[in-house]
Amino acid sequence: MLFNVFMLALRSVQRNMLRSFLTILGIVIGVSAVITMVTLGNGATQAIEEKITSLGTNLLMVSPGQRIGGGGGGSVPQFVEADGEAIAAQIGGVAAVAPQGRATATVVANGRNWSTTIVGSTNDWFYTGNWQLASGRVFAPDEQLAGSAECIVGETVRREMWGGTVGQTGLGQQLRVKQFSCDVIGVLAAKGQGGMGDQDDTVLLPLHTMQRRVTGSRKVGALLVSMEDGSDSAPLKASLRQLLRERRHLAVTDDDNFNIFDTQQLADTLSSTMGVLTSLLGAVAAVSLLVGGIGIMNIMLVSVTERTREIGLRLAVGALEGEVLMQFLIEAVVLSALGGIVGVIIATGASWVLSGVMAVPYMFDPAINLLSLLFSAAIGMVFGYFPARRAARMDPIEALRHE
Repeated sequence: MLFNVFMLALRSVQRNMLRSFLTILGIVIGVSAVITMVTLGNGATQAIEEKITSLGTNLLMVSPGQRIGGGGGGSVPQFVEADGEAIAAQIGGVAAVAPQGRATATVVANGRNWSTTIVGSTNDWFYTGNWQLASGRVFAPDEQLAGSAECIVGETVRREMWGGTVGQTGLGQQLRVKQFSCDVIGVLAAKGQGGMGDQDDTVLLPLHTMQRRVTGSRKVGALLVSMEDGSDSAPLKASLRQLLRERRHLAVTDDDNFNIFDTQQLADTLSSTMGVLTSLLGAVAAVSLLVGGIGIMNIMLVSVTERTREIGLRLAVGALEGEVLMQFLIEAVVLSALGGIVGVIIATGASWVLSGVMAVPYMFDPAINLLSLLFSAAIGMVFGYFPARRAARMDPIEALRHE
């Protein structure tokens, strides 16, 4: 019996294809909007997490000054290489510490020049920053100690200097930095854009080379502290803060003249914020589902009025009220479910295209697709019940008299 009622409902939908399409349009828009918003939101969250992760593994960035990134003028004392050595030796849970100096300079090679960021550090810089080599090698211990004229270039610098030269990768070439030339011994694997601009637009020098030939100072601009996997950042940061206060001779009443920035906290905060925004956008888009449900109810009421004589005839020849109710309820559910299916198909294509346009990963979420489909069917059941009950409760005699 249920199958027969379902077939009657399906034939009724097929008889009015244009009206059926216009009826489900609100459901289609609602479902596709919800799925697209949630999918793009998940992709954006994943992209943010990847960008933060590319900065380093469990990374603490320690800089002089009370603001993130340092600052405070010449009155704020800088770090020295010994500060990094003390952190590595005295604080448990630290995997690596890389003292880092940064400057901006113009480099010259192969008849070209390019303004880039010069970074001076040790080989621990590769670990703390999740850097890999595309080719070449890292600094040898004696090169780091002696401050030799060797350098490792980022992909952007390699492209600008030697990208147009056939067969040239930059390895073994001379790169002029300010007033001295260095041998290119490696090329960094590309990372792309990050939170601080183009991460590949950099030239890495041994720390002592940076200090002697670029900055002219033994001071260090920042300390990159990488924690061991599974380490609790809260006690580690507390120990780090206490150690630095002692080394910088700060009294109990003095404020910190340094900043400890936890990249994992930033990732968690941004992910949480993106999750809230995604939920909000999904909720706003879901309003159109309710609008679509009202449209289904209106059309079903019109359909009940148009088919009054048909309903009266069915009731007169012995159809039960429950059968009439079920027929119209199934029609409403079929319409809304069909709209949900079309919406899922459109949303899948739209999400895939927009993910490429926005340069975020396409994150297919089976749960939101299934939930949207079930919710669209539930909308049809809820908003189709009133018209179906009205049809089932008709007086057969009055219905047969209807013109």
